[in-house]
Amino acid sequence: MRIGVISDIHANRVALDVVLEAMPPVDRLVCAGDVVGYNPQPAACVEIVRGEMTCVQGNHDRAIETPERYRSNESAYEGLQYAADQLDSDQREWLQSLVPATTLCDGQVRIVHSHPTHRGQYVWPSEFPALEPHLESEDVLILGHTHVQHHEMVDGTLVVNPGSVGQPRDRDPRAAFAVIDPDAQTVEEHRVSYDIERVQAAIEAAGLPSWTGSRLERGR
Repeated sequence: MRIGVISDIHANRVALDVVLEAMPPVDRLVCAGDVVGYNPQPAACVEIVRGEMTCVQGNHDRAIETPERYRSNESAYEGLQYAADQLDSDQREWLQSLVPATTLCDGQVRIVHSHPTHRGQYVWPSEFPALEPHLESEDVLILGHTHVQHHEMVDGTLVVNPGSVGQPRDRDPRAAFAVIDPDAQTVEEHRVSYDIERVQAAIEAAGLPSWTGSRLERGR
């Protein structure tokens, strides 16, 4: 089985469309959370993900009803406020219904958004080996949250962060995704360019903070 893996779309429909177009043939698609936040196309991204993918809940998905939690971060706060205004009740309920973790392939693949046992905690590439005590019987652990693409074998488990579709932070502005084969425990990392200027124009038109757009071209 081949599984297409994405994460941290953050309401960037332009990047998501390009990623799905570039996705090689796979048997199913999964998203490691944060469908909304920051960028200006939350409703379109929700509709695409809930129609095509298995998805877990990211911290921005969870905070759609409480954006004030991010008031100290203007870009995050304004993006959540905008998403809350743009999404209808059904879309908001879908985000709230997402589970924090799930498994596929009879437990062979586990999907979370952040740390597998400390919800909300970032797991940077250098910290992948420290996940060993938190692994279960899965062959593959998928996570996101850092927006940094990386994979590593940890005590017999393939740990994969596909990177961010809509807001990469590893100084590569191209949208990131991955394809895994859980049986072979292999991963293909992918990057694809998209029209960042088009997203920046939409950010400006939506009245979102300029930093939200400028960080896209910097990959940070």
